[in-house]
Order: sequence, then structure tokens, then C-alpha cells
Amino acid sequence: MPIHDWTLVDAGTYHDFHQGWTIRIRDRLNGGILPDGYFAMADQRVIGPEPDVVALRSGGGSGPSGGLGVAEIPPRIRQVARTQTEAALYARRANRIAIHQGLGRVVSMIEVVSPGNKDSRHAIASFVAKAAEFLRVGIHFLVVDPFPPGPRDPDGIAQAIWDQLVGEPMEIRPDPGAASVAAFDAGEPLTAYAEPIPVGGPLPDAPLFLAPGRYVNVPLEETYQSAWDVTPRPIRDLLLAPSAGH
Repeated sequence: MPIHDWTLVDAGTYHDFHQGWTIRIRDRLNGGILPDGYFAMADQRVIGPEPDVVALRSGGGSGPSGGLGVAEIPPRIRQVARTQTEAALYARRANRIAIHQGLGRVVSMIEVVSPGNKDSRHAIASFVAKAAEFLRVGIHFLVVDPFPPGPRDPDGIAQAIWDQLVGEPMEIRPDPGAASVAAFDAGEPLTAYAEPIPVGGPLPDAPLFLAPGRYVNVPLEETYQSAWDVTPRPIRDLLLAPSAGH
């Protein structure tokens, strides 16, 4: 299922699809993708932005017994950036405050970007600053941006977050008019996996990190298709019209 041009509809219309898609992501994660002891919740309030999907861990232990290892099976995201500058290292090792949830410790989050996240300087600055704070406190972050870079994020969401943390180019350049997926491993060194997605192109399986160097794949294509299948016909017709370029 190719990703559609969601700039053709208003924010309220997109919001309906957004909600359905994130619930399907949550359901697939809880349906056998996450290892034992991990679970995903939607609309869980934690520090920073309100994420669409939160992966939590119950109980103790040092790391996931399941999932995939980057060293053995690299994520299916083509472009990678890493940093380990001295300044970044010390900043990331500074004293931190972790917020623990009653149902488990938050280890990673997924955010599917909405138009409101980029509709003003304040909105995008707030989104980026809080995403960076997740990473500073060791919470891994996966961001899916169905919208192309705009005047407030000309180099894309991933670069904006990277700038907040590192302040140097990722050498991953967004494609004009393309959506994007970026997965951040909050371990040391901080690592970002980013990939542009042209309108009409397929969505990748995106890595969701549960611990440094350990991740599971989020089936973005499958969950997008599932949400699309139950999208109201008038909305689908609008996005599939010849004028939409599909």
C-alpha cells in the first residue's frame, strides 16, 4: 500500500486516519511482536510530547530476551548516523530524572506526526525539544512523519531532533515532497536510522528500540493498509482522485 498525500485533506480528516493507524500499530505490537514483559499502550501520558504508542516493560531485568540485534540483523532502514563527540557524551551522561509509570517503565515511544506538530514555530520547537528530552533520559524514539519537510523543518523532523541533541548535520538529506521514518536508539553512541518515503512509495518495517542495540520491527506497511481498508469511502476517493497524483 503506497503512502498517500495527506496534505490534500484537512487536519480533522487526517486525525481520524491517524487514530486508527496508531491503534493498529499498538495491536500488532501487543499481538506477538514485543517480547515477553513488554507491552504497548496508546495515549499514555509521559514526560515530553504525548506519544501515539508507548512501549513499556514490567518487572526488572537488564534487557529484552527477544527482539533482534543490530550486530546480527541490521534494521531495514538504509541510512544511519551516529555521534560520540565529547560534548554530546557528557551532556548525555548528566544527571537525569526518569519518570516511571505505574504499569511499567517507559523504554520507547512511537509518534506519528500530525499537521499540528508543524503548524507553527512554537509547535515544532516544542515537539523537537521534548523528543530530544526522551532521548536524553534514555527513552528510544520512533517518529513517522507522513508529511514532507516544510518551512519550519526544511531538513526534516529527524534532522531537527538531531540538531537539538548534537548540533551537526546527519548527512541524511530529506527528499523534497517525501514523508519520512526515523528511529533513534538512545544508547551510546546515539544512533539514528532515517529513510525518506516518497508519496506513492511503500512504508518500511521500522526498528523500534527496546534497549541499546536491541529492537523489534514495526510493520508500518501492514498497519497502514489495515487502517486504510476501513477509511470512509469519500476520503479514500479524495486521496485516490487523478488530481491527487496517484
